[in-house]
Amino acid sequence: MNEAIPVSRVTDHGTARLMPDVDRPRAWLLTVDGAPQSYVDLDEPAHLEFEYTRRLGHVLDTVAEPGRALDVVHLGGGAFTLPRYVAATRPGSRQDVVEADRGLLALVAEHLPLPAGAHVAAHAADARAWLEDAPADSADVLVADVFGGSRVPAHLACVGYAREAARVLRADGVYVANLADGAPFAFLRAQLAGFATLFEELALIAEPGVLRGRRFGNAVLVAAHRPPDTAALARRTAADVFPARVEHGRALRDFIGDARPVRDEDAAPSPEPPAGAFGIG
Repeated sequence: MNEAIPVSRVTDHGTARLMPDVDRPRAWLLTVDGAPQSYVDLDEPAHLEFEYTRRLGHVLDTVAEPGRALDVVHLGGGAFTLPRYVAATRPGSRQDVVEADRGLLALVAEHLPLPAGAHVAAHAADARAWLEDAPADSADVLVADVFGGSRVPAHLACVGYAREAARVLRADGVYVANLADGAPFAFLRAQLAGFATLFEELALIAEPGVLRGRRFGNAVLVAAHRPPDTAALARRTAADVFPARVEHGRALRDFIGDARPVRDEDAAPSPEPPAGAFGIG
């Protein structure tokens, strides 16, 4: 067997690099401009390496009974970690992946091909533009993990975008997003406030140290019209190597406080992470 070697390519939005994991024979780390983006094990597609990705996976595991096929839209493709996960854990699911970086899509298709029968359609498009053209009531789950560099783009951080997400989801659909912020959480609180105008139920998953404002980090937002299974989510996230907490109900309303939804004309990207916040380590 030939030894796997790193692959580097300049794509539309930066320099993408695929690096093999010496401990897992067919596992790869994708970075863009040095920032970790995805981790994929081609032999074990249900393996989720990054902490925030595992939390997104926990939500995907609890939105419906185990194994049930779903219609899932992924905004942000990376190396297709979560589409592979859904294909493995919910066979027969139909998935759309929207990734603005056409060169990155080509790199992943060439070096990390999807398994046969995965039912995943890739779209080279801006996430919001694609969403605005998508049919209403067409998705069971919408997963948003879109970063321009290390920041969520402004046009995906406002009420107009949240309204499009709500339109595309079915009545029992679930929205889940990977966001990043630090104290005093102006960005995160405003995002929650915006989704609260469109969805009856919200939950937030993050490490206790992040929620207490001790450090900058990822937070997973969950929005739905029916109560999410927060008990199951809490059990799963608490059992992780890096445990997280699930906030919902009154505690989450207190966290949102007097934050107001962000109008499209006032939208700004998520804050710049401090140096080293998302480095490889």
